[in-house]
Amino acid sequence: MLGRKERDQLELYMCGSLRDLVPDDHILVKVDRVLDLSWLHEEVAELYAAGFGRPGIDPEVAVRLMLAGFLLGIVHDRRLIREAQVNVAIRWFIGFGLHEALPDHSSLTRIRQRWGAERFRTIFERTEKVCVAAKVAKGEVVHVDASLIRADVSWESLAVRHIDAVTDANEATESERKSRKTGKYKKVCVTDPDASMATNGRNRRLEPAYKQHAVVDDACGVILDVEVTTGETNEGQ
Repeated sequence: MLGRKERDQLELYMCGSLRDLVPDDHILVKVDRVLDLSWLHEEVAELYAAGFGRPGIDPEVAVRLMLAGFLLGIVHDRRLIREAQVNVAIRWFIGFGLHEALPDHSSLTRIRQRWGAERFRTIFERTEKVCVAAKVAKGEVVHVDASLIRADVSWESLAVRHIDAVTDANEATESERKSRKTGKYKKVCVTDPDASMATNGRNRRLEPAYKQHAVVDDACGVILDVEVTTGETNEGQ
């Protein structure tokens, strides 16, 4: 007999945990088994005024959200929050029920600004030490490589730097002449000056970009160190 499923579901009743709906082999389940952020509140407590203002986002929720975006390949905060609204695995991973309203995407931006790069570096290094102590990473053999990341800017934000007139009026060195030929200094991004013009072997077109240099453990693929530079920095350096 041909079946038919009625789609008019006015209310949702659920008994049990969201964990029951997430498969055991899901990446967020695997990470949750070993993830311990109980120390995070104490680490960032000095950045908040006790007893004043509205209650902020739980620091562990913020880090878990960012980690979920990284593991699921979601780059933009706005898209991450939209995905978390309908993704049961993300809601369970950050400890939010189906009825709870998620934080605004702009809250993650403010948290990054408040905590700063050094604070995130501390969180990263502490997590790395836990991996080494648990023998998840050994660090005996490592691989170092760089990935070119295109800056999130439009082509209209690029401006031509008028270096020709300056170098013609002044004596240019040999290195400056070579730089002019590469085109590296011919355009700059006015909205994101840190993004320099660069290219890779597959894409010959110069684009405003950054470069992520990563050190990865050979045995388990755990990232041991990372550094982000402008796109023109050679990974051989």
